[in-house]
Amino acid sequence: MGNDYVAMWEKLNLDITAHDGLLAVLGNFYNDIYLSQEGRLKGMEYLDFVLSEVHGLRIKELQDAKQAGRKIVGTFCIFVPEEITLAADAIQVGLCAGAEIGKEAAEQVLPRNTCALIKSFVGFKLAKLCPYIESCDLVVGETTCDGKKKAYEIFRDYAPLYVMEIPQMKAASDKALLKTEFMRYLGEIERLTGKKITAEKLRAAIQVVNNRRKALQRLDSLRKATPSPISGRDALLIHQISFYDDPVRFTHQIGLLCDELEKRVADKQGVAPETAKRVMLSGCPMAVPNWKLPFVIESSGAVIVGEESCIGDRNIRDLVDESGATVEEMIDRLVDRYFQIDCAVFTPNEERLDHIVRMAKDMKADGVIHYGLMFCQPYAMEVHKVSKRLETEGIPLLSIETDYSMEDVGQLKTRVEAFIEMLR
Repeated sequence: MGNDYVAMWEKLNLDITAHDGLLAVLGNFYNDIYLSQEGRLKGMEYLDFVLSEVHGLRIKELQDAKQAGRKIVGTFCIFVPEEITLAADAIQVGLCAGAEIGKEAAEQVLPRNTCALIKSFVGFKLAKLCPYIESCDLVVGETTCDGKKKAYEIFRDYAPLYVMEIPQMKAASDKALLKTEFMRYLGEIERLTGKKITAEKLRAAIQVVNNRRKALQRLDSLRKATPSPISGRDALLIHQISFYDDPVRFTHQIGLLCDELEKRVADKQGVAPETAKRVMLSGCPMAVPNWKLPFVIESSGAVIVGEESCIGDRNIRDLVDESGATVEEMIDRLVDRYFQIDCAVFTPNEERLDHIVRMAKDMKADGVIHYGLMFCQPYAMEVHKVSKRLETEGIPLLSIETDYSMEDVGQLKTRVEAFIEMLR
């Protein structure tokens, strides 16, 4: 990546000098955390290629699609139904929000004690470093926390923004609200694209997204094996790239990778010894290139076997019922599925506690590390109940609160190593 795409980046109005610096840092970071691993799956070569071209070839694909008349929709949250976006022949991509980028610019419009994820997506925009944001015909925000809600009021000054209201309780009236919002979003996407969403198109889109979920479910199911056949870092990368890559192509490639994984499991080949402690991550999402904590955990001798997060199991756990015949019936099925998401925005949120316990037992985790971004109030508040619930189940918990900087790596490593030693 580099000179071949400079003209494209200039046309997108990126800060080329700063962007070159970002890509250089990202490349070195990736080499240290990913390419240094031993015994990686051959199927990871595809993921390595996608990541190496994440600001290059994939952006060119998006630009070519725009030239052909398709619209690009950027999102920050798994509550935005990609099925509706695809049904109007638009492309949905996850937006940059996993690095400490443009912090100074972001803090000119946001309070300093704003969570790193919010600062990141605002910083990427203000610093002109995200070709995905610059490619979008529409950015879809959602009301999953007060910080995001208020940040969107500022962000809309810089990008075409649509905000979706997300219910925060699980009563019948909240489910009705979600349906209203999905129907409103359907209308917005039809206006954006100039295309009518038909039952046939929506059914096909549901199948595409369900197939990707099934491929990732298969991947995560294979991680139950002992020894673990894939590192947590590689599994996280796969989940992260699912938000960027073409969904049909990605599903095919992950199917091939799972074939390779199944052989490993049958041959009892692992990326770590059978005696390595199995850790499950829980909490805030980890967007590219937020790989700090997984690297610390696995370089301390443990292996990560699951992620209870929006970039992980929460995103793929439930499928959409494909039995709907009309558009409205299919919207109802979409609402049924998305209403099961147990984001920390909900109150009460006993479903998430139940799921953490089930998942930890299912993945045979020796302990859980709860990851929270500094100043992320919903997940920080839920740690108390998560801790009490896991204590009653006899499952050890370590709560980590951090941001995207590398300043606390030493401190994190000390705490993680002590936790793993305690598990032993």
